[in-house]
Amino acid sequence: MNRTQTMIAAALLLVGMPTAHARDDAAYDAPFNRSYLLGATVAEARGTVAAPAAATQAGSTHSSAVERGRYLVRTSGCNDCHTAGYPEAGGKLPEAQWLTGSAVGFRGPWGTTYPSNLRLALAPMTEAQWLARARSEMRPPMPWFNLRDMTDDDLKAIYRYVRQLGPAGQPAPAYAAPGQKVDTPFIVFEPQNVTARQARTR
Repeated sequence: MNRTQTMIAAALLLVGMPTAHARDDAAYDAPFNRSYLLGATVAEARGTVAAPAAATQAGSTHSSAVERGRYLVRTSGCNDCHTAGYPEAGGKLPEAQWLTGSAVGFRGPWGTTYPSNLRLALAPMTEAQWLARARSEMRPPMPWFNLRDMTDDDLKAIYRYVRQLGPAGQPAPAYAAPGQKVDTPFIVFEPQNVTARQARTR
């Protein structure tokens, strides 16, 4: 006899009713009680587990995007210009130095441009702003058309990776218009001896 049955029997004895007529309310209500309590327990358990599970899934998705972004940055040539000394070091520079820009400019008919510090440039941007910027035309020698042709998911992965790196370094020098003097080192980014070459091919 369980606790409920014992309490019912004791009460009936007090009023003089034989315990044989006592209904096993615990047994009678058992299916309802069990199903009700099971439903409540399952609901509570689901509520307790669902939030951490969703958070874990979101964290895993974010982590995967960051790793994808790292891969894209490393293999798409971003570091070649946006990380000072990266090509000279054969790509073997600490990740802490990646994408901090360069003070070595590229000079051409458009003027002199500098690889920006992407970690500072993306810090104030929302993801939507980055997507719009990545698909906008930019000055040479930035291959902006490569970014334009990337999928949204790839661009978002790059964004999340750069944001995960965090701000570091100093802003790159400002753009200089054609003919404007600059005091920084620069690479002449236009064909040389074009006339002589054309003369040899005639």
